[in-house]
Amino acid sequence: MGKIYEHIDQVLEAFIAAQQMFFVATAPLTASGHVNLSPKGIDTLRVLGPHTMAYLDYVGSGAETIAHLKENGRIVVMLCAFQGAPRIVRFHGRGDVLEPHDHEFDHLRASFPTEPAGRAIVRISIDRISDSCGYGVPLYGFEAHRSQLPAWAARKGTRGLIEYEEANNRVSIDGLPALRGAGVPEP
Repeated sequence: MGKIYEHIDQVLEAFIAAQQMFFVATAPLTASGHVNLSPKGIDTLRVLGPHTMAYLDYVGSGAETIAHLKENGRIVVMLCAFQGAPRIVRFHGRGDVLEPHDHEFDHLRASFPTEPAGRAIVRISIDRISDSCGYGVPLYGFEAHRSQLPAWAARKGTRGLIEYEEANNRVSIDGLPALRGAGVPEP
């Protein structure tokens, strides 16, 4: 039923591109910390190579994924086929976080839609790719991406987004360092 893949081939890349949503899971090292699982959408996931993918991370209410990656790097990305043949694919690996003031950010940022603005790019070095049947995943019909995030970001503007990040995304709910903020060095 399940299969292990050596790398992202053309068939896997086409599957990834066809999905409208994916999930990202991370966890802190401490057993008392909170495991995080985040849904993602708005055309943000890109395959960079046979063992590398990245996604544009938009401003949000928390920064758990970023904090966990900075602490330990562990991440899994999961895609489920909600339309067509049933399938679930997981990409396990190590992630690093590129913020706008990091050297590689601008180069990778060009791979994503220009709006809404992203607070970081999460790049993942994949060490395990597996799929499973997905027989238990229901069929859903995609209608459209929601407009609220791009509209909210546009209303905030560049300065407003920076202020929001500095107020809400500097640490995780467990107190781990997350975003450095505009021009602020890592704690």
